[in-house]
Order: sequence, then structure tokens, then C-alpha cells
Amino acid sequence: MDTIAPRRLRPYSVAMRPEILYPLFAPVTSLPGIGPRMARSIARLAGEKVVDLLWHLPANLIDRRPGPDIAAATANGRGNGDYVTLILDIREHRRGGGRRSPYRILARDGQGVPVTLVFFHARPAYLQQRFPEGAKLAVSGRLERFGEDWQITHPDRVAPAAKRDDIAIVEAVYPVTAGLHQAGLRKAIQAALSLVPPMPEWQDRAWLNKQGWMPFADSLRAVHTPRSPADLDPQTPARRRLAYDELLAEQLTLQIARRKWRHLPGRIVPSGGRLYQGLRKSLPYALTGDQQRALEEIAADMGSGQRMLRLLQGDVGCGKTVIAALAAAMTADAGAQVALMAPTEILARQHLQTLQTLFSGLPCRIALLTGKLPKGEREAIRRQMENGEVDIVIGTHALFQKDIAFADLGLLIVDEQHRFGVAQRLQLAAKSRGGGAHTLVMTATPIPRTLALTAYGDMDISRIREKPPGRTPVTTSTVPRDRIDEVIAAIGRKMAAGEQIYWVCPLIEEEEDTPPAEDAGEREMAAATARFEALRRHFAAEGTRIGLLHGRMKSEEKEEILTAFAAGKIGCLVATTVVEVGIDVANATVIVIEQAERFGLAQLHQLRGRVGRGHKPGHCILLYTPPLSETARARLKTMRETDDGFLIAERDLQIRGAGEVLGTRQSGMPEFRLADPAEDGDLIEAAHDDARLILERDGDLQSERGRALRLLLYLFEQDNAIRTLRSG
Repeated sequence: MDTIAPRRLRPYSVAMRPEILYPLFAPVTSLPGIGPRMARSIARLAGEKVVDLLWHLPANLIDRRPGPDIAAATANGRGNGDYVTLILDIREHRRGGGRRSPYRILARDGQGVPVTLVFFHARPAYLQQRFPEGAKLAVSGRLERFGEDWQITHPDRVAPAAKRDDIAIVEAVYPVTAGLHQAGLRKAIQAALSLVPPMPEWQDRAWLNKQGWMPFADSLRAVHTPRSPADLDPQTPARRRLAYDELLAEQLTLQIARRKWRHLPGRIVPSGGRLYQGLRKSLPYALTGDQQRALEEIAADMGSGQRMLRLLQGDVGCGKTVIAALAAAMTADAGAQVALMAPTEILARQHLQTLQTLFSGLPCRIALLTGKLPKGEREAIRRQMENGEVDIVIGTHALFQKDIAFADLGLLIVDEQHRFGVAQRLQLAAKSRGGGAHTLVMTATPIPRTLALTAYGDMDISRIREKPPGRTPVTTSTVPRDRIDEVIAAIGRKMAAGEQIYWVCPLIEEEEDTPPAEDAGEREMAAATARFEALRRHFAAEGTRIGLLHGRMKSEEKEEILTAFAAGKIGCLVATTVVEVGIDVANATVIVIEQAERFGLAQLHQLRGRVGRGHKPGHCILLYTPPLSETARARLKTMRETDDGFLIAERDLQIRGAGEVLGTRQSGMPEFRLADPAEDGDLIEAAHDDARLILERDGDLQSERGRALRLLLYLFEQDNAIRTLRSG
């Protein structure tokens, strides 16, 4: 490979980054041949810094080894459409008959088999110089057969036959973007690799030897120089080594933050006060074993004198809210306030109704603060919060506003954390005295353990897997769309019996530019507005009221519809996925999910959780449009087979990968460059344990390995971890 002399580099770093890493954190324009235009393309593709090129891994390769003649190149079915490197005798140049006609060079291989080299928009003088008649050349490109003839169009590598080895026989192929070509990107990555300095080993030697892993720099060069398709497998030793480096940096960062949080003082909140005892006695049911265990863990945290940072993770309908309410009661007993942060106004109002019911008859003052409140009402609640006249405040993003203050915030409860950023959570926690509020994060999205370690690795985790007694199972069936009339008839019978229905569609309305399908112009995509109109017409004679709910409706409209549905005045609620969380109507027994193949497993499971919340059996009908892809078929099969949200989450991870499981890009899930949580679960577990042991033995990372690990943290831009170490 060509040796590329780097330009003299100027430091491009945060002030404390080690000087040894300056060249890697320089802008890509510091590399030879990369100007502003190419740098912009690289930035869109990989990033702005030299180090970003190191993490941009090849996705394929070009193998030019087949050859040196047609017979060898086409052995075992190879050749047609494959890259080859042939030794050719150049015989004759033939110009095309017109400007658009191709320029052809006739040649023969060592066995005398004809091969034509084809060029469009050719420059004859250049081609005659590069392919002189009578020369013997090594020519590489994609070999194709047209009738009985073999040809290579625009061969991309040429050398004298004696210097065949000068041609890069195997080349990495990288994902590219507009304005960027393989040759230029390859050259830039090779230049970046040449700048990787000798670095101390930060991994445990025994672990490296057990895994059979090479040093970091050798692994990096290996992944960028694949020799066979097998070298592109994420499970190769070189790729596994780099994935583990990235995961260890992530886990160290999370656990450094966790240690810092654990050492911060927190309000001591004893359990067993009057409000807490009153709430426990008023519950019409006993807590499940999982609920009791989670409650004990929360009570221990809040009574420890250190700040709690705990994730309460549970499946749909497992009873997380009552545990949060008991934690809130403990806090109110201690004379402090509670903030419950919800991602949407609908969910905030649902929490308000739930908590008002739970605390009915008990001395607990509850208020709702959202951005949609009238100015006067909002101002009154704001004053009550500041004066300590409110015990529990339920709110949306309005709680973040600068003018919102608490008399004494003791507990922050965050519902559906993956819909907020960590910064938002910290911003609200900072409104407490000295920033010392306890934090309880809840999610109804079951998350595989490996993802929980990456998304929530800075938290202690409580899981509730048991369903409360009395919850009836939900039966799930898959029905092709051509049987939709049967489904409509079935929900009609249910409504006639006094039960209520959800009908979920993936879109709010039909898009104007959606092309008509071939079947009589019917569009494939379901639309909530169209389905609403169709069902309203169908059930008009029965007098059944059909409702419509979607995200573009005004808040007042949504509340009116939800209130009517909860009161039983609407028989069937046609909705988009706004009903995914927080809607709790015990009389709703059937949910129809139209075009179910378009939803992810976790979302399907969340939607299914809207029914079966009362004493009547629940039914989930997954209405799909055949033919199904393998992925869609696997999702629907899983939904039929199990209602265990944690098992479903594991399957979802296998089917879709980590990037989609939590549902949004703003999920708090780190975006890995080298690791894949769906493939590297064992490495995540190992990195988690390794990081914990490292910090137990060397909490300030001052040992020989600790100093090397600091370099690892800088390399993967976990600078916050170093700042935390320095600040103590």
C-alpha cells in the first residue's frame, strides 16, 4: 500500500487531551489531499476529525485475485460480474463510430482467449499511452460476458505484467456518500491509520490472551485490510477487540458517573410515615413479590443518605405507578416535594387521575403543570409550588422552564425516560436544594439486560416482571387484510355487548403523493382518518359512536375524546400510536392494529397492553397485508407466542438491532461506532464487570493500567469521565 506522509499537524483538542492524541483529533483537512469540499463529505459520512475515519469500517471488499487468464478466473462459476486480474496481450485499438460509441481495446489472455476492454467518453491519446499495442499488462476490473465475448468496462487497475503484485489484489469497500469516492476515502483512511501512535495496553493481559486478541493498533489495521469476506464478520477477533474497547470506555464512563452520584449526599427519607401507611392500607390488593422487592430497594436508597438514581423497569400493567406513588408518599412524609415528569400531556393527565384515585381521602396535595394551562392557573400553581403548598406536581416539559421553582424538591420521578434526554433529567433535578433530589426513572418498555447496561448503566435497576393478580391474559391473532370485513363484524358484536375497541393505524392521513396501488386504485397505507370515516359509516345504523384520536389534534380535542372514551360514550376509538402508553380504560377489551407488519415488536407489545386491563379477557388482532417479509413474519409470530415483555424485548433486539429497540433516536441509547449491542451482548456484560472491578481497585485510574485507560477514554471521546475523575 502507498505510504502517505502526513502534513504537520496542529493540536485540535480539548485542553486536557494528551498530546499523543493530537494528530487523531485534528480536522480531516490535516490529511494530505483532503480539502474543504471532501472534508464536508467525510463529515457527513463519518465525522470531522481524523479519528472518525478510524471508526468508519469497511462493509465489503473487492477481491481481484481471480486470474491470470479467463479459464482460471471463471473456474467454479466465478467470473461473470466478478473482479479479476488478467495478464493480457494488447492487440489493437478500435475507435467508435461516433461520439457516443465506445472505444474498444482488443486483447488476448495467455491462452489466446479474446478479451475486450471498453471505454465510454474515451480520450484516445491517453488510452494509447496507457495500453500500448504489443504490451503485456496486468489489467484488473469487473469481468462480464456478452454472448460469447468477454469484456472489462473501464478497468480500474493497470500495471506492467511484471509488476502484477503492485496492484492491490484485495481492497476494502467502504460506505460512501455523495461527493466521495472509494479511492479517495481509502487513501484518507490509510493516512489516518498512519497517525495512530504506539499506545500502552489498557486491556487486561490475561483477558486479551484468553480471547486471542491483538493489540489495539494491529486490530485497527486488520479491520481496514480485510483479505476475505470472513474478515468482515463482526465476530472476527480484530473487530471484537475494537468493539470491546468502545464498550469498556462506555461502561467506565457510566460507572464513574454512577460512583460520583452515589457519593453525593441526599436527603434521608424514612419509610413508614402517616401518608405512606395510609396509602398502603387503602390499596385494595397486596403488592406482588416483585413490587415489594422494588419498593424495598427504593426505600433503602432514599434512607441511605446518598442520592438515589434508580430505574424502575416493568412490563405493561405490572404496577409501576403504585410503587412510584408509595415513594412519593415517603417523600411527602419527610416534608419534601415530588415532581413527576411525563413526556406528553395525555400521559401527564393520566398520571394525575391515577394519583388522585390512589390518594383519595388522604392528605396529599397534587397539581398538574403543563404548557397548555391558562396563564392565571399556571401562575397560581407555580406560586403554590414555590410556597410548599403542593406535595406532588405532575408535569411535562413545562417543568424545565426557568421560572419554575420548588420549595423543597425531594424526589424526581421520570416516566418513559427514553423520551427525554439525560440533560433534561439533570436540569430538573438541579431545581432541588443543592441538586440533591432522589431520582426514580420508570419505563414500561422492557429492555434486554445488555441494552439496559448501555442505556442505563449509571443507574441501579429494579425490575417488575410479575403481573398483578386479576390481570387477564390477552389473546393475540394475526389476520390478513382481505378478511377485514370479518374483523369489523367481530368488533361490532363486542360493542353490542357493551365492550370498547381500539383501532390503531400507522398514519394520521393519506399522503397526497402516495401512488395508487394496482388493486383498483386502493392505497396500501392505512390512514386513521380514512378508517374512522369508514367505520363511522358502517356503524351509523347501530348508533355506535366512533372516535378519532391523533397527535395533530388540539389538546382540548384529545382530552374530550379520551374523557368520552373512558366514560364509555365512544364504542370504538380509531387512533394513531398516541394510545401506545398511558391510556387506561378497563372496559376496552379489543385492539385492532392495522398494518401490524409496519410496527416494531416493542411497539406492538405496548399497544397490546392497552387492553385486558379490567376483568374481561382482552383480544389483540394484528391485521397485516401479505406478503410478509421474514422480519415481519418473525415479529407477528413472536406476538402470538408470548406476552412476556422481556422475552419480546430480547427477540426485538435480535430482529431489529439495538438502534431501534427503544423506539426513538432520542432514547439515551449511545450510538456505537464499532460495537453492536445486538451482537455483542457478552462483551457488554464483560465490560460492565471489568469496569466495576477496575474502579473498585483503582477508583482514580492512577495505576499503570489506569493511566492507559484514561487514554482509552480520551480516544473514544468520553472526556466527561475524565472531568468527573478530576473533580472528585
